[in-house]
Amino acid sequence: MRFLLGNLQEFVDEEKLKVSEMPELERWVLHRIHQLDTMIRTSCEKFEFHHLFTELHNFCTIDLSSFYLDIRKDTLYCDKLDTKKRRATRTVLDQLFKCLSVWFAPFICFTAEEAWLARFPDSDDSVHLQEFPKIPSEWRNDSLATKWELIRRIRRVITGAIEVERAEKRIGSSLETAPVIYASAKYIEAIEGLDLAEIAIISNVEIINSDPPDEAFTMDEIPGIGVIPVMAKGKKCVRCYKILPEVGSIPDHDEVCIRCADAADHFTATI
Repeated sequence: MRFLLGNLQEFVDEEKLKVSEMPELERWVLHRIHQLDTMIRTSCEKFEFHHLFTELHNFCTIDLSSFYLDIRKDTLYCDKLDTKKRRATRTVLDQLFKCLSVWFAPFICFTAEEAWLARFPDSDDSVHLQEFPKIPSEWRNDSLATKWELIRRIRRVITGAIEVERAEKRIGSSLETAPVIYASAKYIEAIEGLDLAEIAIISNVEIINSDPPDEAFTMDEIPGIGVIPVMAKGKKCVRCYKILPEVGSIPDHDEVCIRCADAADHFTATI
């Protein structure tokens, strides 16, 4: 909730994007919200509150903290303020805040109230006066959920390979790597058109449609994917921390990448 509050500072309705304009990752989160809404209403009808809280807790820790928010920190902190991807992210964060505040209110009464009033400081309002949000049926997208389950498997193997490198003290940050990924056709198809480097929080990536070589890192529970960690080439951007060949080649921006240089050029000067 603290993360959502911080990243929704100065958010206004004019910034919102339509679902049809959002990247796949944001539409996947909306699908998960739809799933949770269905589960919560069913659990309330059956008085199965332990199951309800467990599912909400897992959503926050696994789907949000360890996945969605982990990926989108880069967009929130480093993109230009008005990029479509950043606007889409903040649109989803707004919906997440409204849903989670109300969903958690019966369990963490004071925390939910504090969070709600921090965002909507009206003495006549309370999170405990809100009804569960009505979730649009069009947010459900089972085919997208199936696709992103494959993408999350790829990310798990990449993360596992990087954790080995970190444990062996060969790297400090995942952004120091640009691994080679060996994957079967179904994974190649799932990741087509998406930025796997962004999703896996690495600086670059090479994807090869082939069986993994013997030296590749693999996971028994996720067959068809192998990863060979490779150090990223280039210099480190002092703003986003990615290691890219373009850093140092941009006029008037010696220490940043192209994206960060563009963002810096569009800063609004304040005193």
